[in-house]
Amino acid sequence: MSAVIRRTREELEAQRVRLLEEVHMSEEKLRERAAFHTLSPRELDVWHTIEDIDFLLSD
Repeated sequence: MSAVIRRTREELEAQRVRLLEEVHMSEEKLRERAAFHTLSPRELDVWHTIEDIDFLLSD
């Protein structure tokens, strides 16, 4: 059986900020590097997680 993880909007927003801080990049810089396929494996993982968070936060 799969586990369900529940997070509040505030928790997701805080996680997003922490992820960007971990890779020492602004969202714009991360997005730019993703577009040019120049992310390290860790940065790519952060990029995909941020995309997932943005999907969950979209109205």
